[in-house]
Amino acid sequence: MPRCPSLRFLLAPNSRRGGGGGALRLLETSGRDVLSEAVGMWGRHYWGGRRPSGGAAGAEAGGGVVVMFAWLSSKERHVRAYVDLYAALGWACLVCHSDFITLFMPEKAAVLADRVLTELVKELKIRSVPVVFASFSGGPKGCTYKVLQLIERRCKGQLSLDDYQLVRDCLCGQIYDSSPVDFVSDLGTRFLLHPSVLKMPEPPRVLSWMTRGIASGLDTLFIGKFEAQRKEYWETLYSSVHVGPILIFCSEDDELAPCSMVQNFGRRLLELGGDMNLVKWHSSPHDITSITPRNTELQ
Repeated sequence: MPRCPSLRFLLAPNSRRGGGGGALRLLETSGRDVLSEAVGMWGRHYWGGRRPSGGAAGAEAGGGVVVMFAWLSSKERHVRAYVDLYAALGWACLVCHSDFITLFMPEKAAVLADRVLTELVKELKIRSVPVVFASFSGGPKGCTYKVLQLIERRCKGQLSLDDYQLVRDCLCGQIYDSSPVDFVSDLGTRFLLHPSVLKMPEPPRVLSWMTRGIASGLDTLFIGKFEAQRKEYWETLYSSVHVGPILIFCSEDDELAPCSMVQNFGRRLLELGGDMNLVKWHSSPHDITSITPRNTELQ
């Protein structure tokens, strides 16, 4: 489950800069544990609170838009702490909830990504403001990487090239929280069977058996296709290295977003010349129930 620290580092006006050569800054912490909505077949998106064009308050505060790619199975009540945090910093929040199907069907993730960008472009055409992408847990695979591909013109979408360029020009930073996650069969199966995703203490044995059996069968039948998708996914994330600064959060005891994987991602961004900062918790498990104490402590 993602964490909710103060993000003034990335959202403060003086941090809106392009990516440059950065140094890994590992911060150790204690690690305690009004919506306008569009719903589609492959996910949904909505404004969590006011829109950027909803009044002069955002302009006076010098804020922009955080596009939040929420974790799987999350609800409005789960992301409210984040929406409120961004609002307190003067930023509006466009929330995207992806469905499980978008993790394994890129064409469906692309449909959802285009819908999110369409909503964002409507606001940016009224007033151009800074944009930050905040991706949580499975969010990068469910939607974020397809959004990046669209604005980088690596795949075709429904909007005009000028619209995608508008988003690209406004994008000034990224946040990865408990992500990115690599959806190889073993880790992907553990992700789908995790209590925080299923919303039950332990998965039924039949469900666990069926999920692992299906995953094994899919690997056998579509291993070439899945490997190609996996390669494309990581290449897309790395290609956005200069959309910075980039802020990454992880935890040493996170079973679903292994700390070593997230740290390797951060180090690779640095090797590519990115401006990256990483915050690591000693103990902050992938658990929705931990959000309230984390938010209280880190605010």
